[in-house]
Amino acid sequence: MQKLRKRNTYTPTVIPQDRSNCGLSLNREETLSVAGSKTFLNNSDADLTPKEGQNLRVSDKVYVLNRREQPLMPCSPVKARLLLKKGKAKVVKRTPFTIQLVYATGEAKQPVTLDVDSGYKHIGLSAVTDKKELFSSEVQLRTDIVKLLKDRSQYRRHRRNRLWYREPRFLNRKRPEGWLAPSIQNKLDAHIKVINQVKAILPVSKINIEVATFDTQKMVNPEISGVEYQQGKLQGYEVREYLLEKWGRKCAYCGKKNVPLEIEHIIPKSRGGTDRVDNLALACHECNQKKDNMTAEEFGHPEVQMKALETLKATAFMNIVRWKLVDKLRESGNIVNVTYGYITKSNRIALKIPKSHINDAFVMAGGSNQTRSNVQYFIKQVRKCNRSLFKANLLKGSKRKVNTIREAFGFHRFDKVLYNGIECFIYGLRSKGYFDLRKLDGTKVHSSAKAKECTLIECAHTFLTERRMALLPNLKSGVSEP
Repeated sequence: MQKLRKRNTYTPTVIPQDRSNCGLSLNREETLSVAGSKTFLNNSDADLTPKEGQNLRVSDKVYVLNRREQPLMPCSPVKARLLLKKGKAKVVKRTPFTIQLVYATGEAKQPVTLDVDSGYKHIGLSAVTDKKELFSSEVQLRTDIVKLLKDRSQYRRHRRNRLWYREPRFLNRKRPEGWLAPSIQNKLDAHIKVINQVKAILPVSKINIEVATFDTQKMVNPEISGVEYQQGKLQGYEVREYLLEKWGRKCAYCGKKNVPLEIEHIIPKSRGGTDRVDNLALACHECNQKKDNMTAEEFGHPEVQMKALETLKATAFMNIVRWKLVDKLRESGNIVNVTYGYITKSNRIALKIPKSHINDAFVMAGGSNQTRSNVQYFIKQVRKCNRSLFKANLLKGSKRKVNTIREAFGFHRFDKVLYNGIECFIYGLRSKGYFDLRKLDGTKVHSSAKAKECTLIECAHTFLTERRMALLPNLKSGVSEP
């Protein structure tokens, strides 16, 4: 077994979340009763002067766990600082900033509703009470699983072809009941994991999930009816014959006729395209080679791109997973209610807030006149470790070239570090100690930062979390609009 070196994962207590200011009033529901503790109103060390860029109207929240690691209602940063200073609490998580009490306390809780705006690429999460929004985040899921599985299949096929003899195994692979494709299963597991992460820091009493049934043929052709549902586009055709008639038996790009034509993808599969017939076109060999990995629009033919309808991957995902997610959460003992997209849209329009995953989740959770959170968390799902098979060389007879750099100067890929006062992530490692630092949205901080200039903040995880400030003005109805 590979022996991993133990890393120092100590989380300092003096961090930006601990130094945050708060509003001029401390609500009873946000605070913990601690005998002898001073509030900032009678604490001479407190600085009530708002600094540049700070908003004292809405305060940040610190999530609290009891001695048994069960979530309580969050408290203010000032109260958390006092608890840490008196040794009555300890830091257990930095992002989101979470403390754990080391003494017995009351466990008065309020009803907290968590809403999940499920999707193929993004998940919106919002936890609200009757008065405030306690948690708000957007999760970006992985979209590279299908490509990686295809690459792995090619590597294995290439290796098997080098063997002289191999017993057939294609008849002994039985899929269990309820089997899902690996890419869909990963997204389902990701939904459940992020929900459990929120439940670990907040006493969630109810979960709302948006479900919907999509008619994919109706989305492609709104006027379809009757027997056309059974026939489809390829009624009486083979795919190649259908494409020959659709594109006039000529190259879709240069217009050549009477030449060998090849079937190609308008949006390449490596760029998220599918094998749907709407995404297929005919091209001569020269145009197909020149187009390479570009879309038709990038190749200079936007009119061809217009014929490729929008992919229905997200629709297929919702049709497959929507009720499986609800059933799995109910099996775990959660109270789960379902809602529908048209209800969310109607409520969002009535509140006059723009469409986004976070806003949809807020509305679905019963958000109306609650005070919005001024802190939002952007979470990105990544592939933390690369297997050697992923780096294999496909050339026959050549040695496999593997990137063996797993650790450099105590740092790993996707570690959160502090560089020149900026929190960022390590996207690339070099054995000489130069790192590629970026934000989660891909913004480059430094392409070759030195290891000695980086300070480890958090170790790498599958879900990377970035804290973002959202200074939101209140609307007349009390709802904040970004």
